[in-house]
Amino acid sequence: MISENITIVLQNISNAAKKTGRADTAITLIAVSKTFPAENIIEASRVGQKHFGENRIQESKEKIPLVNAEVDAKAVWHFIGHLQSNKAKIAVQLFDVIHSVDSIKLARALDRHCGDLKKTLDIFLQVNVGREKVKNGVTPEEAPGAVKEIKQLKNIKLIGLMTIPPFSTDTENTRGFYKKLRELKESINAELGTNTLTELSMGMSNDYEVAIQEGATYIRVGSAIFGERKRNLLH
Repeated sequence: MISENITIVLQNISNAAKKTGRADTAITLIAVSKTFPAENIIEASRVGQKHFGENRIQESKEKIPLVNAEVDAKAVWHFIGHLQSNKAKIAVQLFDVIHSVDSIKLARALDRHCGDLKKTLDIFLQVNVGREKVKNGVTPEEAPGAVKEIKQLKNIKLIGLMTIPPFSTDTENTRGFYKKLRELKESINAELGTNTLTELSMGMSNDYEVAIQEGATYIRVGSAIFGERKRNLLH
């Protein structure tokens, strides 16, 4: 089932990319494996899936070593959940990319721990494009200044912007938020330099095709690959 689902998602990615004249190779599929067991991740890796997303440190500490010990090619681990500064050290140890850097304070903590470990880490700045009080991230107005400050840090590499739009069952309702993030990236690049930000992390199982059409380079797909999550696992 997982292998079949990955095949379907990859075909949808290709179709969505072609609609806007993009190459599907420009889009990285992150299989969001949070709450699913290591066995499911290993199954996905054996059919070629390389990138996986987790959102809880404690769960990741248990699963990542199990998966890495079993797969032939090392998986690339993306942290996509809210990250507290006091857990930045373990996040640096476990992950290759952090998508949810929502403050300069967190960026500095990650930079410090990367320096201690002599490691360079790719990160995204999370932008609360929908201005929802329940979601983390800098505002669109704060983003240019935050980018300037974070780019001064030596041990983390800011590669792009990330957002989680307000939920809607109509994917066209999320298109506008993805378009705004793309335009924000373009405006920051126009101000600071064309290569300042190269990536956009946006789009989930219900709307990743729309996100691709609006410029996503990383999409975070969970249920469309692994199936629906049980409610009690989310608490």
